[in-house]
Amino acid sequence: MKIRIDGSRCCGHGRCYVTAPDLFTNDQCGYGQVRDQGEVAAALLEAASQAVRECPERAITLIDEPTQAVASAGGHTTGSENG
Repeated sequence: MKIRIDGSRCCGHGRCYVTAPDLFTNDQCGYGQVRDQGEVAAALLEAASQAVRECPERAITLIDEPTQAVASAGGHTTGSENG
């Protein structure tokens, strides 16, 4: 799993790096940044999901790489299938 922040939506509230400091940090202006290229270890999956839910701008997405399904705070999942 990977996690991403859409920089065009982030307003710097900081909920991501307060909620999941192992996954996020902040830049010099206070905007959220992913750590470790957005890789989410299994042990941090719940923290990642909580960060997605708590972002007021819905700027965070959790991505299931094998299927390319994307879950956002809106609860919608999209994916692409081969074949």
